[in-house]
Amino acid sequence: MTDPREEAGARLQTDRPHSARVWNYLLGGKDNYPVDSEAGDVILTTFPEFAAVARLQRRFLARAVRFLAGEVGIRQFLDIGTGLPTADNTHELAQRIAPESRIVYVDNDPLVLTHARALLTSTPEGACAYVDADVRHPERILAEAARTLDLSRPVALTALGIMGQISDAERPAELLDTLMAALPRGSCLALSDGTDNNEALNRAVQVYNGQSANTYHLRSPQEIAAFLTGLDLVDPGVVATASWRPDAGRPEEPTADVSVCGVAVKN
Repeated sequence: MTDPREEAGARLQTDRPHSARVWNYLLGGKDNYPVDSEAGDVILTTFPEFAAVARLQRRFLARAVRFLAGEVGIRQFLDIGTGLPTADNTHELAQRIAPESRIVYVDNDPLVLTHARALLTSTPEGACAYVDADVRHPERILAEAARTLDLSRPVALTALGIMGQISDAERPAELLDTLMAALPRGSCLALSDGTDNNEALNRAVQVYNGQSANTYHLRSPQEIAAFLTGLDLVDPGVVATASWRPDAGRPEEPTADVSVCGVAVKN
């Protein structure tokens, strides 16, 4: 019988960079290993703006969740590709507006899930749950999420930087379609991913892919926008991440336009 501790240790893959831990390093976190910080430094050497881009995407999450909980009235969130906890996590943002909000976090990195269970605690009125699953297995995600979320009521699905981790051969659009098909009318999808229109970023990702446990696939803005096909886009549509409903009085730090995002509603 396999020792669960040995299995978890094997899954951590501390000899190779992992996207969640590299992202944590780029955001200034400490929940990473030397191999992750080394990979992060290689990325920054090739594309110095990458840390700013990481912060930009995190702020898009905050704006999107505040919009969904506040203006749309969503009270259930399915956060796929949670990443390591940082400031303003999905449940904190949603429950500040509506304490009864229920959130399911999904990730396939055991380090992420260990930290999530310890740090991402719900308000008494709401709920938080944590699913150990890969976006490549949407049926499993939905079955596990249904233990906490009422899938007959609207759910906001957040997928930030996740479709880029799925190759075209793995049919990322079909994975998203399966997830959204199980959610009722009024559900929403918030999505952001990196684009392939910057040569320095293309080189940085190529170097990262050569040494990482998981690869990233940059796409054109048009290809990323296609993931939202069939849903009703919220203004301003699919735009550069810094341009999606920016906070008044808080200009975004200048970065290259190397990611796009959008929020859409299932009607």
